[in-house]
Amino acid sequence: MIGGPMGVGKTAVGQELKRKLSRSVFLDGDWCWDANPFQVTAETQKMVLENICFLLNQFIRCSAYEHIIFCWVMHEQSIIDGILRNLETTNCEIKAISLLCAADELRERLSRGIAAGRREPDVLERSLARMPLYDQLNTIKINTSGKTVGEIAEELARL
Repeated sequence: MIGGPMGVGKTAVGQELKRKLSRSVFLDGDWCWDANPFQVTAETQKMVLENICFLLNQFIRCSAYEHIIFCWVMHEQSIIDGILRNLETTNCEIKAISLLCAADELRERLSRGIAAGRREPDVLERSLARMPLYDQLNTIKINTSGKTVGEIAEELARL
């Protein structure tokens, strides 16, 4: 489970980790909530969490995969715990990881995405505001500042 603020590199690292690990699959939680309009309500939050857990359990049950890489913005322990509570983890080793970086670096990464039209301008303020929340999580913290996607993926593969 790879969490972290928007723009920290979860998707890029997850994709690279998938290439590095044999028999691996990658699921981005954002795929389960790609809607127009994007609506955050109790109903949509419940639906997305149920979709994520369903897909993760399908991958867990599938003997074709040894490594399941899941990334999403998981800035509250309750999100992580809610997912874990609904997974069939009897034969699994779960590693919960938070990718973090310096605020200036995150600002730069997000600004590039905004300038390229891949992100909305409001993402900058929301992402920076959530950064301190990751310090409170029961996760392995990985500082991505100044590191390439490959270096970060290699660090995660060693875990």
